Amino acid sequence: MSNPIPSHLPEMPLYKKAIEIIILSRSISTYLNQDLAYLKPDGSEDTDIYFSGDIVQQSTSLAPEIVNAEMERHSDKKYKHIAALERLTNLLYKNCKRLEKTHSNGRDYLPILRGELRKFRRLQRSWMLTL
Repeated sequence: MSNPIPSHLPEMPLYKKAIEIIILSRSISTYLNQDLAYLKPDGSEDTDIYFSGDIVQQSTSLAPEIVNAEMERHSDKKYKHIAALERLTNLLYKNCKRLEKTHSNGRDYLPILRGELRKFRRLQRSWMLTL
């Protein structure tokens, strides 16, 4: 999208929270990857390492969906972005729950990320009423 983001967005609580979630999920993923990158005794890899990449990819997609919904003029297209945002939030939450079962010290930080996702959901609900 070549359009600049609307000037009010960086100050919007939902957008700010999305940026915080990106930073937090990247930090947690880096931590988890250090623990999960080792091969198991049988030579196989820990499949949980993929979920750590998923939380980064999903969190990175939050802010663009907010921007797209804010910039969209047609309500049906606007709601597609809102639905995508809800899907991403749910996937992120599920992946956090999965990663909490891993054998990594990084899992201790996942409840923090889930707490931030709960705050994000609350902000998301009030934001949706303004669209």
